[in-house]
Order: sequence, then C-alpha cells, then structure tokens
Amino acid sequence: MVRLGWVSLLTDVSSEMLYPIVPIFITSVLGAPLAALGLIEGLAESISNILKIFSGWWSDRAGKRRPFVIGGYSLSTFSKPLLAFAQYLGWPFVLAMRILDRAGKGLRTSARDALIADYTPESQRGKAFGLHRAMDSLGAVLGPLAALFFMSKMNASNPVAQALSYRQVFLWAFVPAALGVIVLFLVKEKPFTARYKKPQFGWKMFGREFKIFIFINLIFAIGNSSDVFLIIRAKDLFTGVSNPIVTVILAYVLYNLTYSMGSYPAGVLADRIGSRKVYALGLLLFGLVYLGFSFNHNPALVWVLFAVYGFYTAFTDGVGKAYASKLAPEDLRATGMGVYHMSTGLATFAASTVAGLLWQAWGFKAAFLYGAGAALLAVAMFVFLVKGKK
Repeated sequence: MVRLGWVSLLTDVSSEMLYPIVPIFITSVLGAPLAALGLIEGLAESISNILKIFSGWWSDRAGKRRPFVIGGYSLSTFSKPLLAFAQYLGWPFVLAMRILDRAGKGLRTSARDALIADYTPESQRGKAFGLHRAMDSLGAVLGPLAALFFMSKMNASNPVAQALSYRQVFLWAFVPAALGVIVLFLVKEKPFTARYKKPQFGWKMFGREFKIFIFINLIFAIGNSSDVFLIIRAKDLFTGVSNPIVTVILAYVLYNLTYSMGSYPAGVLADRIGSRKVYALGLLLFGLVYLGFSFNHNPALVWVLFAVYGFYTAFTDGVGKAYASKLAPEDLRATGMGVYHMSTGLATFAASTVAGLLWQAWGFKAAFLYGAGAALLAVAMFVFLVKGKK
C-alpha cells in the first residue's frame, strides 16, 4: 500500500505541475472561451469516471488489479509531454490530451482503490485511504512548486518566452510520472476469486445504503464543476499583483498543502466517528467555499478560501472511497468503486459545462452559486436520508 502511495505521489507531482497552469494557458495563450474550458474539463473528467465502472467490473471479473493500474498510469504518463505541441494545434488538441490522460485515470482508479482495500482490514480502511491520499496530495504540493520554478522566470510581456515557459513545464512533467510507473512494477497482486463471470451491472448487487450514497453523491456532482474555475477566478482577483500566474500557483499550493495535512487525520476521524459524518462535513465546506467565491472581491480572502477548500477535499476524497468500499460487497469491491466514480461521470460533464456557460452568460457569481446550491442540497440529504455509523 505504501508503494502505491509513492506511485500516487510521483504521478501527482507530474499532474499538478500542469493543473494550475493549463486553464490559464488555454484561455490566455490559446485564446479559448470559458465555455470551451468547461467542455474540456467536463468531457475529460466524465470519460474518466465512466471508464472507472467498466475497468472496475473487468478487474473483479478477471480477479486481477495490477494490469489495470499499470496500464492506466502508463497511458496518463505519455499524454503529458505531448501538450508541448498544443500551441500549434489549438485547444482541441488539449481536449484530446486531457481525454487521454483522464482515460488512464479511469482505467486505473477503481482497481487501485480496490487493491488498497484488499490489503486493509475494514476497521482501518479510512486510515489506509487517508494515508494514500496524504501522499498523493503531498505530490500535489510539490508539483505546483516545480511549475513555479519555470513560471517565475516567465517574461509576461514576451509571448514567445511565455509559450516557452509553458512548454518546459509540459515536457518536464513526464519525468516524475515515468518514475511512478517504474515504482509501480514493485507492487504485488493480491489474488481473489471472482463471483460473477458475466456482466452484472444491476442495482441488485448492492444494498440500500450504497444506493442512497451513490444518489446523494450524484446530486453533489451535478454542481461540482472543475477546479479550473476557481483558478481562473483567483487569477482575475490577483490581476493587480506583479505576477498573477505565480500568485495563483502559490494559492493552489496552499490548497494542496491543507489537503495533504488534512487527509490522514480525516481518515482517522472517519474510522472513529463514521465516514458518513466526515463526508457530509466536507460537502458543507465545499458549499461554504463556493458561496465565498460567489461574493468575494477581496484578493486576500482567496488564500482563506483555497485553504478551506483543501480541507473539503481531505474530508471527501479518501473518506468517500473508504465509505463506498465499506458499503460494497467484498468480491464486487472494484465494481462498487467504479459505480461510485461513475455516479459523478455524466454529472461532472454537466457541472463543468453548465458552469462555463453560466459564467460566460451571467458572470462568475452564477457559476459558483450553482455549485454551492448542489452541495448544500446534498448535505441536507445526508442528514435526513442516511443513517448508521459507517
């Protein structure tokens, strides 16, 4: 499990070198509208989440996890340096590379999460996922700092130098991702016996609690647009500083730092008081942050909002996976994790696309209020519909 944590750390260094700068690259260098940005993120994440259920079922049926994990990480690794050609091929090429990257994530995630659960007793599963997410999010702190090294040297008044800085980040992002794939070959399989030999995607496989959780997660996902909109809004608020791109990256580092610091304690807390309560608290934090971005015009408050947003992710990411793994049958765990991820698939596409259109038509406030409303509705549903200590 620790080796999987190192793989995630290295891969996230690579991914997070790109994440805070790609939306700015798309809108500023390539000149794409916000609706296109929403389409890119929504479609890429949607395909990723939809793939998770099929890869999860396939993993359960085959009785193997490792091939899906290795294949998925490898696919994402080779997509990153190709972004260096996006300056010449435009934002549709970025869309293609994002789909390739997220397809790799969709192939690996359910099997990887099931592998973590396979090696961990149920009573310690929140802690295990929390540790994994903590290492993952530590990589997410180091990645933007690496990007900062290149972008701090950028001459914003020189378009050629600006494009070169982006290209350097895209190419160097390949290195930690490739190292992660190498470490992955040290991870061993834990064999298990598959119960179903034919496709079994019906709800009859899962209990009532699992179904309710998936439904509530779907409601939340309808409003959970891509974080790129937070980055674009932060860039707008930081316009008055000397280097707004560097400042945005630093704010994003703060988000990942609080995420990293909070992930393991959130997992421990989930094991102690129940994943349901911790997850619901995370959704509440999301709603409050999006309300803050709806009405905030003070650049200083951006730092507070990004810090709190890190705790939202810490309280929901690993905890949500641990909760889903507890509710799913043991021999259908990867399928259950796939259903959990797929429940956000089409909703994610809708969320980012709608947010982009709302922003373009009525401004940032409409986009963030939309997300806040969905999150607060999901919290209310958790309070009134979900019972039990899990």
